[in-house]
Amino acid sequence: MSTAPHLHEASTRTDLVDWGAQPDAIAGASLSSGKLVHKGPGNRPEIGIWVCTPGHWRLSIPRDEFCHFVAGRATYRSDTGEVIEVTPGTAVMFPAGWTGTCEVHETMRNTYYISDREPRT
Repeated sequence: MSTAPHLHEASTRTDLVDWGAQPDAIAGASLSSGKLVHKGPGNRPEIGIWVCTPGHWRLSIPRDEFCHFVAGRATYRSDTGEVIEVTPGTAVMFPAGWTGTCEVHETMRNTYYISDREPRT
């Protein structure tokens, strides 16, 4: 057990776990896989690698989530109309409570950090 959880070759690892289909599909059947780096007590915070195949679905971000995309291409559209085009090298901080859609055009891979923070009321 490391005092600093880590994964080598995070952007090219192939020993990912099948996380199943993305819920709330609009079109296509995006499949997710990934690898955890760390999960804290009560599953908070959560840090890992996420890979997702093409498709389109609704999403709601439950807690602040930082993503650094290292492969693929996707479009995130917020319910307020903002469009975020994601390509390799894009970093996004989705605040808790962010809602909208995600459309994956080319299989994407990111490293992510989901914080403990709940949405503001």
